[in-house]
Amino acid sequence: MRTRLAGLTVALGVAGLLAACGSSSSSSTTTTPATTGSTTPAASTTTVPATTTTAATTANFNSCSVVTQAEAASALGQSVTPGVLGNATVEGGLACVFYGPSSPTPTTPNVAQPDSVRVVVVKGPDAVTWYNNYKASPEVRAQAVTGFGDQAFWDGAASLSVLKGDTYLRIAVAPAGAVPSESGAEQLATAILPNL
Repeated sequence: MRTRLAGLTVALGVAGLLAACGSSSSSSTTTTPATTGSTTPAASTTTVPATTTTAATTANFNSCSVVTQAEAASALGQSVTPGVLGNATVEGGLACVFYGPSSPTPTTPNVAQPDSVRVVVVKGPDAVTWYNNYKASPEVRAQAVTGFGDQAFWDGAASLSVLKGDTYLRIAVAPAGAVPSESGAEQLATAILPNL
C-alpha cells in the first residue's frame, strides 16, 4: 500500500511539472546565473524598434529601450539596422543588436557577429552576480575602467561591462574587419547610463 501511495505521489508530481513546462502562457522565464559564462536561452528572437519601450516577452529587461539606433550607429561609425532582441550570451538577459551594412548574412542576434553593436541590460538582484561571474571567467582578462557606474571593466577582447546599482550593462561594438572598439563601447555607455 505504501509503495502504491509513493508511486502515485511521484506520478502526480511529475505530471504537474510536465504540465507547467508545457504551458504556453505568457508567464515569465527565469534564468539562474551560471558560473561558466554559458546561459540557457531566455527568449525567442524578436524585432523591436530601438526607440520603443515595449516589454519583451519574458521578465527580462528590454535592452532596446535604453539605446537608440542613432547612438548605436555613432558608436560603430556607420549606419545600422533597427535593434532586434536576441538571447544574451553571458548575462541571461536579452541583447539588443544592431547590424552594420557589412554584417554577415544571415544575421542572428543570439550570437556575437562582426559589424554589429550588442547592448545587454540585466536589472535586479542577480545583476551583480552576472557581472562578477563574467569578470571571473577564465577567458576574461578584466581591465578596470573608471568613470562608468559603480565599477566597470573591459574584458580584454570585445566588451565593456558596467555595474551601476542593481543594473549590469554590457556593450560590444564590433566593426567589420577591425578589432572590437573599446572607445565605441565607452561612448555608448556614456549615452546609455543616464537612462538606467
